[in-house]
Formats: sequence, C-alpha cells, structure tokens
Amino acid sequence: MTSREHLDLEKVRQDTPGTRTRIHLNNAGASLIPSPVYQAVVEHLDLEMQIGGYEAHKRAMPAFERTYDAIAEMVNCSRDEIALMENATAAWMTAFHGLNLQAGDKILTAEAEYASNAITYLQAAQDKGVILEVIPSDAAGQIDVAALEARIDAQTKLISISHIPTNGGLINPAEEVGKVARKHGIPYLLDACQSVGQIPLDVQKIGCDMLSATGRKYLRGPRGTGFLYVRGDFLNRLTPPWLDLHGAKWTSANSFTMRSDARRFENWEFNVAAVIGLGVAVDYYLAQGPSACSERLCSLAAAARAELERLPHVTVTDIGARKGGMVTFSHDRYSAEDIREKLAARGINVSTSSPASTRFDMDRRGLETIVRASFHYYNTEDELKQFAAEVANLQEN
Repeated sequence: MTSREHLDLEKVRQDTPGTRTRIHLNNAGASLIPSPVYQAVVEHLDLEMQIGGYEAHKRAMPAFERTYDAIAEMVNCSRDEIALMENATAAWMTAFHGLNLQAGDKILTAEAEYASNAITYLQAAQDKGVILEVIPSDAAGQIDVAALEARIDAQTKLISISHIPTNGGLINPAEEVGKVARKHGIPYLLDACQSVGQIPLDVQKIGCDMLSATGRKYLRGPRGTGFLYVRGDFLNRLTPPWLDLHGAKWTSANSFTMRSDARRFENWEFNVAAVIGLGVAVDYYLAQGPSACSERLCSLAAAARAELERLPHVTVTDIGARKGGMVTFSHDRYSAEDIREKLAARGINVSTSSPASTRFDMDRRGLETIVRASFHYYNTEDELKQFAAEVANLQEN
C-alpha cells in the first residue's frame, strides 16, 4: 500500500457533500460516504432496475469481485481468506460460533469489550458452560498483556478482544496480544469494527486467526456491509454455523462439499450494489493512504482532547497508551444526551456511549453515559475549533 505524504483535503471534502451542511463527528457510528461510493451504489441499482438483478450482477461481476481484492490488499491477506458479510456482527458471530466451544472451554477477553460480544460470551457460559475471564486493564487502560498470558491454561480455547473499543479513545495492543496467542497456540479473534479505516491494519503483523469488520464506520462504505477474515490454515478449524448452495456444493443425494476458501462462511444472497460500494470505499481509502488518513484523524482527536481538557465542567474520559480518533467526555452540568441534542441543534453530529455498551470498563471506572466525538480525516481544524467553542458555550446558556 502506498501512502501519500499529505492528503488532498480540499478534494476529499469536495467528494464528501455532507461536510457542506454539518460538522460530522459521529464517524465511529457511521461516516459520511464519498461521492464515488454513492455513485457506484446508485448506478448498480439503476442497472438492476433496467435489466434485472441477476443480469446486473453478472454484468457487474468485475466490480463485485474487486471488493475481495481491495479488502485483501487493505489488511494484507489473500482474497481467499475474505468472506463478505452483511455487517460486522454477522462476521464476528460466524467466527465465534464456528469455534463450537464446549463446557469448560475458557474465553479470555478485555475489560473494554463491546456489549454484543460480551453478551454472546455470557450466553455461551449460560447455555454451554463456557468459562469467561475478563483480563484486567493496565495503568493506561488497555488490556494487560502480561496478565493475559498469566491466565492462559489448558482450558483456554479463545482470546477475543475489541481492537478499538467504542468508548474511550483506546487502541488495544493487538500485535502484542497476537504474539501471546501464537506463542501458546490459542485461537485469536479480533473485533476490528472501529479500527478498520481508522488505523492501518496488517493481519500478518497482528497475528490474529479471525478478524471482523464493518463498512459503515471509518471505511466510509454503505451500511449493511462488512467482512470476515479467516487465516487460510485456520479455515478448517472453523465450522460454518450454516451452509447453503453458495458455501457448499451438493455432490450427491447424501453428500456435499464445502468451498475451499473463506466464502464457505457466506450465504447466497447479497446486496450487490452495497458490496460494490464497499469495494469502491476501500479503494478510495487506499488511494488516500491508510497511514496519512490515520495520522490526520488521530491528530485532530488529540487536539480536541487538549481543547476539552482546558474547559471548566468538562472531564475527558479517554484511556489508553495509544489513542485513536474517538474523544469521550462528560460535563458536570449537562447530561450526555442533553449535549448531543444541543450540538445537533448547532449542526454538529456527536453520539453517546453508555455503560450498556461496555459495562466491564465503564462500571470499573464509575462512568455514566458519556459524549463521544469521533473524528475523521475529512474533518478540519476549523470544525474542531467550532465544536470546542460550542461545548465551552454550554456553560453560558
């Protein structure tokens, strides 16, 4: 992947019509899609309307297949290790349930784990007798890698963490966790829902066996898209939770043969327009340069933290030795929801994060619902200053 030395911010914002009407700081929820992505989706829908869905898919097959290649280039793997999914949850659930964990098997996770994942662990504990152990955070707030390794024993069958959790700027040390997983031969599932498109990803360096991701967040792709990476020599250690005529071939009346690649985890029906849009979004990101994108958005977030930390009544709640593009804070006079609504009325999109989304971490830190402003590379320094000024003005209203 080739990174530009500097982003062409003016061109990027020209490609992003949403920036003309609002300051969008909810990129950890869903980013503003660029015009080329919109055009690719609409053009394919137009084609379906004109000639039919099957016929349009056949004609658009090169663009559809490009999505696999673009994703593989982005995360440094083979296209045969990528399965396209309708969202990150489907991707993550496919990997998790494909492990077929049994009673007594142990899962190790981090305190800043996401709710959907944690609920699945708890369901597996309730229904199957799987054991869940939450590894404590270190002084910086990230997963304590030494403590993780100390908890590994013969029962440990999975290490599963969120790379960038939803509520606090933190970037977990995924590569260090990968080294521990490889050393002990433990399957490693990484939830990259927030990290894909936010920071450069290299599955070879990370050392994960499985990685799940979405298209709608920092990749700037359509909603209803995602993907699952499964390392080639790990494929046969996962059992697809379901199979259909796409993931397998019916070879005789009483037998079938699974596909040899990761597409065994897909099913037959696709939103073809959205898949094409995802591929265009990944190519757009690669053209900007993953390192350049990450450096810019992380720099904007760091500047925002500094601005907020100077304000009375505001407490920045970010953690981590290494921080990304999400900035979280609370206010001692206004609730997080009040702030979200007040900022929205001023044309600024932010979101909130509650204990229900990352309860292990937020309960440990005694946090209630907090405000989350998530920056992207298309945001500007002027937008940052306006955001900080509006937060400052809250105390005067």
